[in-house]
Amino acid sequence: MAIPFWLTKLLVRTRLAGFTRRARRFTDGGSAYLKYYSDRVLSAPVDELLDSAFVPHTPGPDVLDLNQPTPDAPPARGGISVGRTDALSAPGRVPATLPELRTAITERYQRDGRPLNADADVLATHGATSAYFAALDAFVNPNDRVVLFDPCSPLFALGSKSRHAKVRWVPTWTEDGRCRYIATDFERAMRGAKVLVISDPGSPAGGCLSNEDLEHIAWIAGGYGVLVYLDEAFTAFRYLSQAPGESRRLLATMPGADRVTLTAGSVSQEFGQPGVRVGWLAGPRHLVRACQLTANLNAPYVPPVCQQAAARLLSDPPAAETLSRFRAKRQYTVDRLRAMGLEPELPGGGYSAWVPVSPLGLDGRTFAERLLKEERVLVGPGVAFGPSGAGHVRVSFAADDGRLREGLTRMAAFVSRLMAAPPPPKTEEPVEDTPAEVPVSEERKPAFSRV
Repeated sequence: MAIPFWLTKLLVRTRLAGFTRRARRFTDGGSAYLKYYSDRVLSAPVDELLDSAFVPHTPGPDVLDLNQPTPDAPPARGGISVGRTDALSAPGRVPATLPELRTAITERYQRDGRPLNADADVLATHGATSAYFAALDAFVNPNDRVVLFDPCSPLFALGSKSRHAKVRWVPTWTEDGRCRYIATDFERAMRGAKVLVISDPGSPAGGCLSNEDLEHIAWIAGGYGVLVYLDEAFTAFRYLSQAPGESRRLLATMPGADRVTLTAGSVSQEFGQPGVRVGWLAGPRHLVRACQLTANLNAPYVPPVCQQAAARLLSDPPAAETLSRFRAKRQYTVDRLRAMGLEPELPGGGYSAWVPVSPLGLDGRTFAERLLKEERVLVGPGVAFGPSGAGHVRVSFAADDGRLREGLTRMAAFVSRLMAAPPPPKTEEPVEDTPAEVPVSEERKPAFSRV
């Protein structure tokens, strides 16, 4: 007998759903995670999704598949045979993710001390964007609270708002390459939140989280029961070294966060291969299975040839000279910007500089629009990255050396013209006369004072 949805929600809220056979079957024994599942997942047709008649197993090489949904490519037309992954896979079974890619991802995290089950804890997606949207659809309902660090990727806020979630911003700043925030602001934002979305290193400011900050985030997330979506797309471009005798720790291995953290990655940023369009999610299988369900409904079938390319890239990570080259480009870009009279902080990771332009008398959007129009140089208006970004622009140093050098040269000429231009005339505002019968006293309290 079908259970009404309102009753399902009540059972989840009262934690009684874990005693039902349907919940235990759907979550594979992880009924404690039901409180995180979105309405879309809870209302999914579980019986059909777990029925092999509706969602058949992907056949192995020893099975003659007479149930395939699409024809084989005709060899005469030059079809490339790369295997078949054009069938949905039920939650808990991820055959659509190729074994070599699952192995490459799990080995990546195991080297850092994070054990994962390659068969259940990893999901391949259509890039980091699809990974994030699958997580949002799996866990976020309208009016749920999503916590974001300010500034951050525009995708984080746009995705949350498109699900009608309430975004809570935590102000941050970059200091000596570290991402800094006020602990009380963060704790206040986390109360009653559903999901925390962070990236380390951050984008666009390039701030890196220290072990101490990660421990604090893990403690608060675990205490308030908040899911953590951690984007590590820029982790290969981390320029800061740990303190002597200290090794970098993973948020997903820290007490409090180990059971509630989903980690996302992509070959686009790390390897400069956006055309491959392969990302992934890694974490507790009870969270990954919910994301797999929403990915099945939105963007299944990551092409095998792309997965094979991603697996090969992951098996051969960027060499040390690549990081050294980007460290030099980072220093060159910041030095050029400071020579223009601008004051960007030196990023601790990633490949962009967060540049304040408000001292020039322009907001970030106007600066970017005029720079594009007058010098044909494109930078990112800071307003897209959060409330604090209105007076900033993002300058990426990911371009090749020649284009980077020429772009900064044109930007220097533009800034020089701005500094040489006379300031706009100030319009004097009329001064109202103070009535004689109202004496003005230095000790007079403002109207809003509670003292």
